[in-house]
Amino acid sequence: MTTSNLWAIDTVVNPHTPEIVKMRPDWSGRFHQSKFGRDSSVMAGYTYEEMLRQMDAARIEKAFLVANKTGQLGLVGSWHLPYEMVAEAVRRFPDRFYGLAGIDPTEGMAGVKALQQGVLEHGFIGAHGYPHWFELPPDHARWYPFYSKCVELNIPILLQVGQSLVYEPRRPLQSVGRPITLDPVACHFPELKLVGIHVGIPWSDEMIAMAWKHPNVFIIADAHAPKYWPQSFVQYIDTFGRHKVMFGTDFPVLTFERYRAEVDNLGLREESYEAFVRGNAIRVFGLGL
Repeated sequence: MTTSNLWAIDTVVNPHTPEIVKMRPDWSGRFHQSKFGRDSSVMAGYTYEEMLRQMDAARIEKAFLVANKTGQLGLVGSWHLPYEMVAEAVRRFPDRFYGLAGIDPTEGMAGVKALQQGVLEHGFIGAHGYPHWFELPPDHARWYPFYSKCVELNIPILLQVGQSLVYEPRRPLQSVGRPITLDPVACHFPELKLVGIHVGIPWSDEMIAMAWKHPNVFIIADAHAPKYWPQSFVQYIDTFGRHKVMFGTDFPVLTFERYRAEVDNLGLREESYEAFVRGNAIRVFGLGL
């Protein structure tokens, strides 16, 4: 199979159906349009059938759907997508979707138990967290019970690293997720599959350093358009980091078609391309494909 025919695995996808759009805070649609230039369709949402048509056009076989926990409930701009809604999408399309369990570190042991339920009962294959939405960096103690549970369940945890933006203007949040904050976590939990998402920009070299230092640290290159990735990051994917970085759009931030086309234009070696768009996700998440 040539690289042009290779079907990808998208490791970070936000369900954005019309039903879910109605649940999201009102900052969401404006944010996607103003910051990422998405057209007005993002305000209405996309059915799963429409999303799958878009995935097919971009040669994306499978998507990891995030049951996100965006901030602590009750605070301005925060919202959670119930695990059950993502689990239902996975049940409907088991050959196309996997679930990721969102983490709210302020929930304590109740959240840890919910994570376990998401994995054992709903079949979720990983955890996902937004440190900036809680202004708790990845090395803060409140994340540690969740790391322990991820090790016990043998699942990766995805954490947004790099700069955060102003999502809800009434509540600007600090960029607490510098990649270097993964360093103590990786030292304390060498068995934990720790994945930095959003490239780590503007500290992408720092993110590369963490993945190079620690065998258990990986990167997902989502949310930032591939044509704007730093050259050092592209070189890392294509050389000594080819076993470390995974394909991810952060849909609907980036469309499937745009992301795939820009990845195809990076000129990666065939071995690097295969690992990036598919092979690394299969290995890190234990998909058994």
